[in-house]
Order: sequence, then C-alpha cells, then structure tokens
Amino acid sequence: MADIFSKWISGLERTRKQTFGRISSILGTSEIADETWDDLEAALIQADMGLPTTQSVIESLRIAVQKEGLTRTNELQEVLREELIKRLDPPPDESVPVAHPAVILLVGVNGSGKTTTAAKLGKRFTVDGKKVLLAAADTFRAAAVDQLQVWGDRLNLPVIAGQMGGDPGAVAYDSVEAAKSRGVDVLLIDTAGRLHTRYNLMEELKKVHRVVGKAMPGAPHGVWLVLDATTGQNALQQARSFHQTSPITGVILTKLDSSARGGMAFAIQQELHVPILFAGLGEKPEDLQPFDREEFVNGILAV
Repeated sequence: MADIFSKWISGLERTRKQTFGRISSILGTSEIADETWDDLEAALIQADMGLPTTQSVIESLRIAVQKEGLTRTNELQEVLREELIKRLDPPPDESVPVAHPAVILLVGVNGSGKTTTAAKLGKRFTVDGKKVLLAAADTFRAAAVDQLQVWGDRLNLPVIAGQMGGDPGAVAYDSVEAAKSRGVDVLLIDTAGRLHTRYNLMEELKKVHRVVGKAMPGAPHGVWLVLDATTGQNALQQARSFHQTSPITGVILTKLDSSARGGMAFAIQQELHVPILFAGLGEKPEDLQPFDREEFVNGILAV
C-alpha cells in the first residue's frame, strides 16, 4: 500500500510543484479576503483546470466559507481537498465490463500512448487472472502493429493483427471471433490514432464500432479514451470529438508523471461525466494504476 502511495506522490510531482504548489502558499494563515479568491482562481486556471471548472470550484468554496463561518485561509485547505475529490467520479468496482468476452475499444489521437496502454492493460488483467487477447486494428501507422506485437511478445500476450493499410474493421471483426472461440475474458482493440479534426478518420472509427457490434451483439462493452495528460486543455476538445463519434465509457490519463497539467482531469470529468479508470504514473507496466481520486487529489495538493 505504501508503494502505491509513493507512486502517486512521485508521479504527480510536476503538477504538484509547478502548479498546485502555489495553492499551499495562498492558503497560509492569513484572513480570507478578496485577493484570496483571485489568487486561488489564478492558481487553479494555471493548473489547467479550465475556466468553467475553476469558477465552479471557487463558487462552491465561497458557499462553504459562508455556511461554515470560515475566516482563515488555512481552513480552506481541507474544504478544497474535499471539493476536488467530489468532482471526480469514483471508478467502478470492476474496471472490466461484465461480458464474456469483454470487448474494449481503445481510442485517442496519435501519440497519446494508446498502443503502450493496451499492452499495459493486458498485463494488468493477466495478473488479475484474466485471459487477454490484444488486437492491432491500427492499420494506418506503419509501426503500430509491430509495436503491439513486440509488447505482446515481451508480456506473453497473444495479438491479432492485420496487414498494413488493410481494413481495420476486418481486424476488429476477426479479433472478436477469435476471442469468442478461444474463451478469452478480455479483448483489447487498439484502434488507429487519429486527429479529432479529421472527419474521414473519425467516420472510420464509427465503422469499427459498428463492425464489432455485428460480431458480438452488445459489443463493444467499453470505449476507453486514452488522453495524454501533457496536452492539458487541448485534451478537452479531443474528448468532445471522440465522445460524439463513439460514446466514451471511461478515460485513461497517460504521462501524468511527465505533466504539470494534472488539473485537466477535473475539466475532462466535468465535460464527459464518465469515470477516469487508469492513470499512467511511469513507463513500466505496473506504473499504470487504477485511478484513485483521493490519492490523486492528495498527490497534487501534497496532503
């Protein structure tokens, strides 16, 4: 347990030191004044929480101050912590949807860490005793199939792959059929990374979604959006576009250890209203951790 806690502390160091670290100095021992709210608002915006979310948090804190009769800034620390925790949905008791096989599409833009995340998820689910199959449905990027197969070999995970430039829908269909015939528990389909502004590519994602449903009614059982935490507020527009194309059921935040923009988690949560399922706190497979909202908030506030 202590090791997991240290992962959150170390993984969120940049966000804590470069952005949320200002908050501890703002919430010192002085009296709550108008400049307190101005300084706190500026700090939260700098942390990439986004203006709408920041304003909503400030309003909630003002109400708490009035209701509880708080007068000192240090009294706001715990109120802020509780408010931030409340703004993150608790992850489901079981991250893997109830289905056999559970078919999960991983979607996101190029460079978000989607392929690596697919492999890390596969390893985690295998350790949990599940039989996992990976599908390399990114037939557009030359190295994508090879990358997933290398990960599969390294982690001893089977991979279904198509030909470069082939039909990603066909790969997805074949992988569902293979998962059913092999008695697989979880099928993770790595879709092609695509810019959320490219209409044709987003339409291709819709097709993959439909094809999977034809191969297995009710599938996909999860559509998980992989977001690079270093992109900050840019991830918000990505989230909107992908959610419109193929309704997202969960979010995975990668590269949190490389980012000072951890505040975007709150903006994404407010935008999508779906749980953050996992967080990338390092490069090793075991550094992909189930999202813990309390550890996340404690990590960025250093409490």
